[in-house]
Amino acid sequence: MEEVKFRFEDLKVYQKALDFVDCVYDICDSFPNSEKYGLVSQFTRASISISLNIAEGSADTDKQFNRFLQMALDSLNECVVCSTISKRRAYITEDNDKNIWKQLAELSKMISGLKKYLNNKN
Repeated sequence: MEEVKFRFEDLKVYQKALDFVDCVYDICDSFPNSEKYGLVSQFTRASISISLNIAEGSADTDKQFNRFLQMALDSLNECVVCSTISKRRAYITEDNDKNIWKQLAELSKMISGLKKYLNNKN
């Protein structure tokens, strides 16, 4: 049987978004159980939403893809806040926070660049 590949799977920004999801899950494993339905849930859902919006938008028109990319950026901003709260509550180290911010900054640049490309294409 031939392997089916979806358009978004080859996007580097999608792959980076999946890497970020892995990072968030790994970091949240050490959070206290009391945060399972609070910060952990919000952080993991927001991180997943970045890649989901990239995937969902890629199958549509450039205008719609741009809208989904904006939603991915909105979720990315949620992750910034989740990371800040995690650091303030001492659930993550300064190094973890810097790593998260580095990944989020890279993703933000990639998503913004893709949005700009789609806007200039039309």
